[in-house]
Amino acid sequence: MRLFTTVSLFALATLSANPAFAQDGEGEGIGDIVVTAQKRAENIQDVPIAISAVGSQYLESRGIDSIDKLGTIAPNVKIERAPASKTISQVSIRGSVTINPAITWEPAVGLYLDGVYIAKAQGSIFDVADLERVELLRGPQGTLYGRNALAGAVNLVTKKPSGEAGGSVDLTYGSFNDLRVRGVLDLPQMGPFSVKLSGQYRKRDGLIDLVPDHPVVGDRTDSIDSGSFMVQVRAELSDNVTADYTFDYTKASQDPPFSQLLRVNRNGDPRDIFDPASPGFPFGGAFFPLHTVANPNRVETASIDAPAYERSRSYGHALTLTADLGAVTVKSITAYRDLDWADGLDLDGSPMPVAFTQRITDYHAFSQELQLTGEGAGGRLNYVLGAFYFDEKAETLNPQTYFGGGVDLQSDYGSNTEAFAVYAQLDYKLTDSLKVSLGGRYTHEKKDVRRFFRVNFDAGSGIFSPLVVANLPYGVIPDAKYNNFSPAVTVAWEANPNVNFYARFAQGFKSGGFNGESNVFVAPTPACQSGATELCNPYRPEKVDSYELGMKTRLADGKVIFNVAAFRSEHKDMQLSVFTASTGAASIVQNAAGARIQGLEFETVLKPLPTLTINGSLAILDPKYKSFIDGGVDVSANRAFPHAPKTTASVGFDWEAIGGSWGKLNLYGDLSYVSSYYTFPYPLVTPTASDQNANSTKSKGRTIINLRASISEIPVGGAKAEVSVFVRNLTKEDNPSNFIDFGPGFGGILLGYFPEPRTFGVSVGLKF
Repeated sequence: MRLFTTVSLFALATLSANPAFAQDGEGEGIGDIVVTAQKRAENIQDVPIAISAVGSQYLESRGIDSIDKLGTIAPNVKIERAPASKTISQVSIRGSVTINPAITWEPAVGLYLDGVYIAKAQGSIFDVADLERVELLRGPQGTLYGRNALAGAVNLVTKKPSGEAGGSVDLTYGSFNDLRVRGVLDLPQMGPFSVKLSGQYRKRDGLIDLVPDHPVVGDRTDSIDSGSFMVQVRAELSDNVTADYTFDYTKASQDPPFSQLLRVNRNGDPRDIFDPASPGFPFGGAFFPLHTVANPNRVETASIDAPAYERSRSYGHALTLTADLGAVTVKSITAYRDLDWADGLDLDGSPMPVAFTQRITDYHAFSQELQLTGEGAGGRLNYVLGAFYFDEKAETLNPQTYFGGGVDLQSDYGSNTEAFAVYAQLDYKLTDSLKVSLGGRYTHEKKDVRRFFRVNFDAGSGIFSPLVVANLPYGVIPDAKYNNFSPAVTVAWEANPNVNFYARFAQGFKSGGFNGESNVFVAPTPACQSGATELCNPYRPEKVDSYELGMKTRLADGKVIFNVAAFRSEHKDMQLSVFTASTGAASIVQNAAGARIQGLEFETVLKPLPTLTINGSLAILDPKYKSFIDGGVDVSANRAFPHAPKTTASVGFDWEAIGGSWGKLNLYGDLSYVSSYYTFPYPLVTPTASDQNANSTKSKGRTIINLRASISEIPVGGAKAEVSVFVRNLTKEDNPSNFIDFGPGFGGILLGYFPEPRTFGVSVGLKF
């Protein structure tokens, strides 16, 4: 109780809150945000779950158009780009995260674009030019969102065609020749059809200059070159039947973030192959003194020897049919998504030909969802019934070259997944102020896998000795099959029209499957004739029991919103990825842990003046392993919790400083804070200094300040113009936010990835 009181006082003192409502309110009070998190339109303050949402005005004022920019919107939500990537997301909610971005892994957070499931982390960072709102749901969302929403869900909701002529265009230019052009065109309604076109293009020079003193490819790395567009067509087929078709397309061809070499092991251990004092230093008759280029501090110039690149092309078709039949609404969502993705990485961050890897992925998925929503019992009952079908195919080619070609690996894998689910949620008002919600989802899924692994080794003769370690086509490894029922129970009490309490229990389910990267092969056994030990024993699903108490309030005549959520989650068979770099860049997968994660979350919005809104958020997280079995031994006291900062907070303001017939001047400011956090579940204490230690890949955290000034609603004929200036990362935070630790299996190469440096920019826009 003392902790709760202390944190509550701190939250109020720092105005910690959620920016959810800051942009949509006019006049004296804070405006409402209507969300569809529970498959029907509701005021966010009436939804008995921990949910944060932001609308279009907030998104536009902060330049938010993809999920990697959403990390400050909600408490206990941390969003990173995966190491060495611009298009792979790493989303952590309440301490649950999937570290490994391999295509055979499942994320811990469900991502949805207009109700369509985006199933994989690869390619999940894409631009959307015209968002209406973003909803972030915290805690298991198994009933309505299904598998892999174990930690929560992110809903991206686009603006639909209005049927009225209009649009907007804006041009932004900033540091490093950062140029972005974005446009939206809403066409007038033509018969039953309304059409909207939107898109954007962005190009930026690299952040790291590549010096030509050594073998080098290009002149800069960590660049941006991407474009996207969306076509939306709405057809009003009758008074109560609407069809919405969407085609979205994104393409990027750019240089990945620089893999900066922070250090290599120099502890005298025979495994320290890059330490001149180690007997392992002269490897394959060549010398690779990586220690001469290692630097623990952020660099602005570097040299690499490999053609680093990142290419992503994704598109999707979606058709949503909605029939409003009075008390019942029927909806069908049919979708197809396709992804071609590839990268090439210089994974030693040096001009020496030590490590170059590539991933070439082809992925496509089909989904079909049917929903039935309605009400009954004189308005006391609301219900959602649904069925969901999902089918995906994923393939990755993973060639790897080490020591100037002395070791050459071909590591390929793929998987097919077919899943079916039925779900229901019933909300019943026992009294005018007391409501009970019962929900559940049954899921059945089937997975198979293929694996090819070949090693070429040049012992110095110039003649390669190929060794096919594994060639396992589809059908050799037995299918993995999973059945799961995830229930949820919520009790909500409206103490008065401005104060709501809720208690919630929900189970979450994160799918099991195969570690496609597995390099663990032994002699065949009767249980699995392939001899692929890890593949023959797929990792199990992760499950969670979540308990949550919450309070949502609207005070001071609507000028103050203050929300609190307290939760405790019990995880079973937690899926942990451990990067070993043994026989190539690969990870092992462990269902090693049982864990307890608990925390407090505070959100508030203050509107002391009609022209000023203050908002932010504060979260306290307390994760703990209850068990962590490694090699038959419980090592739970000596393992780190990845991407689970103990404290995250944000505070921001929107101030209309002055206005007149010439327009209005708005000032915006945001500060976000993330305390230190580990990035891998490695030991906290290791037997030798050369072993993988969690403290080596621990981020110190960061405080990011962004400021913006905007003069908007400038009359230009019949249109309105806007001019803005901004600065991001004002204080030049430069501690690494992510890492890759190769460990003793590859000389202790430690790579760091940094947040973007301080940048300035100006934006000019026109709305018509």
